[in-house]
Amino acid sequence: MERTTRQRTAIRDAIANAGRPLSPQEVLDAARADVEALGMATVYRNLKLLLEDQSISLVQLPGEGPRYEMSGHAHHHHFQCTCCQRVFDVERCPGDLAQLAPPGFSVDSHEITLYGRCADCKEPQRGKKRPATAATAAGHKAGATQCQHKHR
Repeated sequence: MERTTRQRTAIRDAIANAGRPLSPQEVLDAARADVEALGMATVYRNLKLLLEDQSISLVQLPGEGPRYEMSGHAHHHHFQCTCCQRVFDVERCPGDLAQLAPPGFSVDSHEITLYGRCADCKEPQRGKKRPATAATAAGHKAGATQCQHKHR
């Protein structure tokens, strides 16, 4: 059994506190609040250990790198913001999609990913200013070109 380290605790807490799937870079950024000298190699090593002990689960979206969330979620899907690239949990599921399969086929499972703009990136309504948040500034990818609005 692996001993619990300050780094592992910071990484696990970063994922638990996020409330959404995080990329390794997002894990690193959040965990550095507790362990400033944390490096990416340490993050990857600990993500592997947390996956092995089933504390966290892998979230794999088409065409994207891995993301991680706490284990224990009931069946759910994901929403990816096309502006900031962050991923969020979608707790609702349309249910049995067997009727969508070709005749004679059987459906064993399904994955659904919704794409659009998150609440932080959604264009502000006329006359209303969108409040600046720390999550807005920290969660946006450097150089994201799909957003047309200014990030605060």
